[in-house]
Amino acid sequence: MTANFATATDLIDAWRDDVLSGTQPTLFPVGSGELSRLEIGPGLVMLLGGAPGAGKTAFVMQLVIDALRLTPTLRVLVCNVEMSAGVLLDRQLARLSGIDLDTIRHRRFDGSHADRLDQAIHTLEALGERLAFVRPPFDLANIAAAADAHDAKLIVLDYIQRIQPPGTHNDKRGSVNATMDYLRQFADAGVAVIVLSAVGRSKDDKGRSSYAGSGMSLASFRESSELEFGCDDAFILHPDADNAEGDTMRLRHLKSRHGEARDVLLRFDRPRMSFAAVDPRDQPDLSRTGGTRARGRNGKLLSELADLWNRPAAADDLDDGEGDA
Repeated sequence: MTANFATATDLIDAWRDDVLSGTQPTLFPVGSGELSRLEIGPGLVMLLGGAPGAGKTAFVMQLVIDALRLTPTLRVLVCNVEMSAGVLLDRQLARLSGIDLDTIRHRRFDGSHADRLDQAIHTLEALGERLAFVRPPFDLANIAAAADAHDAKLIVLDYIQRIQPPGTHNDKRGSVNATMDYLRQFADAGVAVIVLSAVGRSKDDKGRSSYAGSGMSLASFRESSELEFGCDDAFILHPDADNAEGDTMRLRHLKSRHGEARDVLLRFDRPRMSFAAVDPRDQPDLSRTGGTRARGRNGKLLSELADLWNRPAAADDLDDGEGDA
């Protein structure tokens, strides 16, 4: 076998020119405030997990629609195994119009809704040619063909455990690992990829099985082996334990290959399927009360040690269906 390698001397001229060019990486903006820190762009794989009903699908579709609005040249392909395109559009109509989803789902409109519906539908129509949805079969061969035909620069897979890779695999873990390996190759070919994943339950301090967000880690992603290694950023979306009202979600940043991992607080307006970033300065200082946010004030090594201490030893049995928001 012929060895394949290059010395730093062979590479350094091109690397130096790239560094000194000042050319920034291509990223697709998806929102303002804390949401502007999310890095979605060619060559990057974002992994998002959360319990069933946590709002993963609603959150990612919001990112997709806002990315299309903010980058006029962007084209997106969405593969959602469990929800039809119509259902996904209903949810974005609720967000953009400010009309609750129940009213939209049952088509119970009156005159007070007319202007808001018209404006929101017009917004979605303007994006329609650049947004495509995968039809069955939900396998990587069809997804790749659809992405090529649509010239998609961003691909969303919701969710990876239901996507079939080419070839035969011994078990579900092998299938998911193969799928993630292919998606990494998609990213290396210049496409942005967002991957949604099921997660496993963890044990609380009383031995009960739950989806408690504070106990979730990279090991919580279902069939997690290649998922955690293949992604550039990994997040878990869960209710924020420090929020008494229950409408604040924490987008917990578990891995960042290219920078600092920082959580994002989001306020989830569930009736309208809308997420808004919360300014961290508006949150209470829990460093003196022993609250969970106090851990974030520790040094890097103490924070890492705390995360390892809270990491579940093993995932419990999982539900087959996501039933996600």
